[in-house]
Amino acid sequence: MSERTPDDMTLEELREEIQQIDRELVELIAQRTYVADTIADVKEEQGLPTTDEDQEQAVMDRAGENAERFDVDSNLVKAIFRLLIELNKVEQRESR
Repeated sequence: MSERTPDDMTLEELREEIQQIDRELVELIAQRTYVADTIADVKEEQGLPTTDEDQEQAVMDRAGENAERFDVDSNLVKAIFRLLIELNKVEQRESR
């Protein structure tokens, strides 16, 4: 039996698929946040500044490249990544 495509799925099945993707997105955001917190701890131990504009730009560049690779609006993807970066910065400031 071949895998079903979205065109073959009912509205309810499509909504269930979106729910699964949303769970996976939240899990990935949690993983990213954990790693970002660990990076902040390492920076603090090494006496490095919390903000690294070159690294932030590299993240944004990668986000744009990945968006194009998957044919997704790069402005939307970059906006999401900007929000993730800003949320990490706020969290790091509050934890210090």
